[in-house]
Amino acid sequence: MTSSRGCEHEDTCKERIMDISNFRREYLRDGLNRADLDADPVTQFANWFEQARKTNIADPTAMILATVNDAGQPSQRTVLLKYFDEDGFVFFTNYGSRKADEISQNRSVSLLFVWLELERQIMINGKASKISAADSAKYFMSRPKDSQVAAWVSSQSKMLSSRQALLQKFGEMKRKFGEGKIPLPTFWGGYRVVPTEIEFWQGRENRLHDRFLYRKPAEDNAWEIKRLMP
Repeated sequence: MTSSRGCEHEDTCKERIMDISNFRREYLRDGLNRADLDADPVTQFANWFEQARKTNIADPTAMILATVNDAGQPSQRTVLLKYFDEDGFVFFTNYGSRKADEISQNRSVSLLFVWLELERQIMINGKASKISAADSAKYFMSRPKDSQVAAWVSSQSKMLSSRQALLQKFGEMKRKFGEGKIPLPTFWGGYRVVPTEIEFWQGRENRLHDRFLYRKPAEDNAWEIKRLMP
């Protein structure tokens, strides 16, 4: 009898499973001390982001966004950070997408930056809210025209019969707008994630990583900084 994996014998199945347990390397590039940290986590983020940018990391703005639906099922996807300041971290998306639907059910989200070239991670937990239409329009108008058209074309996260159907719709929309100004879709815009916790992670030798957590108590405007076990 053939198993669900298509193996007739258990030994054959075992041979087909790739053993990757020996894939490892030591993190030796840098360390992180309490004295290295700025009192403000957004300033600390800016410092690390600038170092990542200067390292020529591919897509240093890429971050994993985790959301949770009303059944408690988390989902993740990579989005691009478009700007950040003391008010939070901003990304843009279709308001009919899965991520947007889940944010409408639960505003608690998590962001993760992974910069392996620097052996660093930054984890941000917070609440997501839509930014104003005016701010969304300002960013939308800065996008290349084809990217503006694409925002109109994609009913993000919905089923699609074929790529050809998508390209056909893209062509139709380009002809519709022609050379004129493309308006902001009402179903597209930005979210700002206001952080409640930010963790800075620096890989270290023997998996004894350096981790520092910024947390702001509800009753206080000052950030607390605590070292965490690896």
